[in-house]
Amino acid sequence: MNNKENVSVLFVCMGNICRSPTAEGVFRARVDEEHLGNRISIDSAGTHAYHVGDPPDRRATQAALNRDIDLSTQRARRVGDSDYENFDFILAMDRDNLDILTSHCPDEHSHKLSLFLEFAHGADVAEVPDPYYGGTKGFDRVLDLIELASDGFLRHLKTSI
Repeated sequence: MNNKENVSVLFVCMGNICRSPTAEGVFRARVDEEHLGNRISIDSAGTHAYHVGDPPDRRATQAALNRDIDLSTQRARRVGDSDYENFDFILAMDRDNLDILTSHCPDEHSHKLSLFLEFAHGADVAEVPDPYYGGTKGFDRVLDLIELASDGFLRHLKTSI
């Protein structure tokens, strides 16, 4: 990371209790491993206000904890208008949420929006599936995809900023 001193990243799903808090937790762990926590700020949010103030889903929390990633301090929030200006990257977990973000995003910030799995080289899907209505295996699948994308995104940041 050379040109810009600090970078901010926002991960987004629908309710901010499963996929985006998992992405926040995994990516934060990767950033900390690289000792870049002082240069990269990380947050997550949802496009809907269903769970504002709630902790991540217990199944997401347990699946992450099984991989030594702690989500317990996170609380759900909704994407706000200021997020489009305040974050350098706004990474959606799926196309539906990307479409919602795009419809609310001022034109001058639309370049910040993308699907998170665009950075998951070798992934067999383009979107992080919503595990909310499935079993625990869905949360492990989400973690696998998010770990792959986190590694790719961190490589991207280290070479392009």
